[in-house]
Amino acid sequence: MTRLVDLRSDTVTQPTAAMREAMASAPVGDDGYGEDPTVNTLEARVAALLGKEAAVFVPSGVMANQMAMRVLTHPGDVVVAGANQHVVDFEMGASARNASIQFALVDDTSGRLDLDRVVEIVGAEADHRAHVGAVAVENTHMPSGGTPWALDDLEALARAVDRPIHLDGARLFNAVVATGVSAAAYAAPVTTVMVCLSKGLAAPVGSLLAGPKDLMDRARVERKRLGGAMRQAGVLAAAGLVALDTMVERLAEDHARARRLADLVAGTFPESGYDPASCRTNIVVFTHPDARALVGALAERGVLAGTLAARRVRLVTHVGVSDDDLEHVAGVFDDLARR
Repeated sequence: MTRLVDLRSDTVTQPTAAMREAMASAPVGDDGYGEDPTVNTLEARVAALLGKEAAVFVPSGVMANQMAMRVLTHPGDVVVAGANQHVVDFEMGASARNASIQFALVDDTSGRLDLDRVVEIVGAEADHRAHVGAVAVENTHMPSGGTPWALDDLEALARAVDRPIHLDGARLFNAVVATGVSAAAYAAPVTTVMVCLSKGLAAPVGSLLAGPKDLMDRARVERKRLGGAMRQAGVLAAAGLVALDTMVERLAEDHARARRLADLVAGTFPESGYDPASCRTNIVVFTHPDARALVGALAERGVLAGTLAARRVRLVTHVGVSDDDLEHVAGVFDDLARR
């Protein structure tokens, strides 16, 4: 059987033995009544970690983003966001359906939003344009290759716009490890922030939305409306607590392996123009004339990759990828180059 190295996403991570043990022994209650002690502990811990008043545990990051759209806006509002952000491009149009909002899209090729353009869109209300209810940012910014925001840029955005800001922090802990900026510092300039436990942190399920208590009280209502209210959810929250204890600092290993992978990509596909120095976290995104064909050829050789578009390939390192796995990938790349 062909050896398999899965670089499709860090969502393929498996819970650790410590997580499984914690899940089996977690004290639980009915979270619908606010009575699950393990969920309550996780929510309080994440709120403190992010410097926010409260947090809400949800099944997925998409649900957390959708709850934020609903509590920060009104139907018909505009949300300013990067053209390639997850909440825009990878949630199946959920914000239009769930929150009845529209997006004003800003170029985010670099991983950040052009501040002047954001201010221009917000100011256009004076020209009979729709009300801007919020601004959404993503940190790390996945489509540009897991690019972390500079804290100065995020703070400048918050000073420039008198609107709520939602931070999609599905990989916020990758940004924390890559930059040395704390999660609370990243969260301070924004109104609401989502963090995911089931990507690089390897918990099996779960994200949290954090922010002011009054908004999180409303978010619990929206969670119910979206079908996300859970009962004895402590069995899931327990894995999240272990993830926070044991899996954050080791993200540096994923980043180091991704940089090695970036060097392999640059050497194998020089025509892509990919700069390996742009890889700062655990994601490698590069251009290829036929991305889907390349992904198919890699799969035939035991390397699973993904596409973001017809000409964009994505590779993601995680706890399930070892140095030995990268040696295998290097051999596969060499074989493709020779053929």
